[in-house]
Amino acid sequence: MALDELKSALPDYAKDLKLNLGSVIGNSELPQQQLWGTVLACAIASRSPKVLRELEPEARENLSPEAYTAAKSAAAVMAMNNVFYRTRHLLSDPEYGTLRAGLRMNVIGNPGVEKVDFELWSLAVSAVNGCGQCLDSHEQVLRKAGVDRETVQEAFKIAAVIQAVGTTLDAEAVLAE
Repeated sequence: MALDELKSALPDYAKDLKLNLGSVIGNSELPQQQLWGTVLACAIASRSPKVLRELEPEARENLSPEAYTAAKSAAAVMAMNNVFYRTRHLLSDPEYGTLRAGLRMNVIGNPGVEKVDFELWSLAVSAVNGCGQCLDSHEQVLRKAGVDRETVQEAFKIAAVIQAVGTTLDAEAVLAE
């Protein structure tokens, strides 16, 4: 199992990450599609080759082809949106917020899966990428759709752990060179 492979690859000093990785994925109460879509989107967003290589096969196995593509789409479109909206928010000139974005993001309107699932994946990727404006936007859509705070938090817990595992494994790979 890829999860065990990742946990065993983590150094002893990252014991908390080993435990958290097993917990947030292995003991998640999210439905399979939400869980594995979140895992895949966050593995992509983590930019860690090792994390993506290890988690992608299990995600593919647990997702329909449509959900697999939609999770990858969430990671792709949020990679763009998180930079754009975070930058616009961070600039001190509020006029940028009034300008038309002019960026295509049609997949958000028609992701090929339940809108709630896509929004959850988008929120998790936004957590990895640190875009407060996108986090607020996706959280509001999820809450209006009846998703509870615990489910929203579950998604960003997965994001936090996957990002930390990727950072740690990539650092160890560089230090081992």
